Amino acid sequence: MRKLIICLLTVLAFSTSALGQDSEKADISLGTDVVSRYVWRGTDFSNSPCFQPAFEISKSGLAFGAWGSYSFNGLGGAEMDIYLSYTFLNDMLTVTVTDYFFPVENAATNKYFIYEASKTGHVLEGMLTFNGTEDLPLSFTAATNFFGDDARVINDDPSSADFNKSTGLQYSTYLELAYSMNLNGTELDVFAGFTPNNPRSADNKTGYIGESGFYGKTMGFVNVGFTGSKEIKITEDFSLPISSSLIVNPMAENIFLVFGFSL
Repeated sequence: MRKLIICLLTVLAFSTSALGQDSEKADISLGTDVVSRYVWRGTDFSNSPCFQPAFEISKSGLAFGAWGSYSFNGLGGAEMDIYLSYTFLNDMLTVTVTDYFFPVENAATNKYFIYEASKTGHVLEGMLTFNGTEDLPLSFTAATNFFGDDARVINDDPSSADFNKSTGLQYSTYLELAYSMNLNGTELDVFAGFTPNNPRSADNKTGYIGESGFYGKTMGFVNVGFTGSKEIKITEDFSLPISSSLIVNPMAENIFLVFGFSL
């Protein structure tokens, strides 16, 4: 595990150094979203509105950023992520490695610098995205967890998680196809997210039952819907970006309507 931490720090140091060169040419963005509910890839992570601050520094296709989510009522749903991405081939492809951190109050997983598999609150994910083109506004994302809190959980019982065996990681995977269009000044993104995972049961003999993965208990669609976004002009110099999303999780039989704005 020490090797993993050293590797992460090395990558972080290298990327920071690369972005820092010719800093006058680097782009820095920061801000926050405020959302009525935090729903990510079809899963509800909060029972109240959330602040979601973000920071990113980028140059020549390379980007390093941080993103977080914090509930208004302070109960659950906390998240702090850092990521490193590279966009290439005329902005058509992006490769991203994200370190998701989900602290649990009064638990060992609340400590950020613990990367021991049986205790960590981190999930590391590798993701490849086809961003589409101006003539083809169709994007495709494939993301897979490859380390951390993605162990097998039997019948939704966290105490049953298998962290130690080579089969412990589920390598939970998420695939999404999205199409963007502009309708009367409103940007509309239509998306469909699918998880191909079909986790085995505890004894690995009785079929693909009894076990919950990162996105669901079996393969299927978990995130289907659309997002409409536009800017509301407040003054001559300031416009407020707003968005509204209708999200359906067919596997969990859930539906959400989420409103948000950006500052």
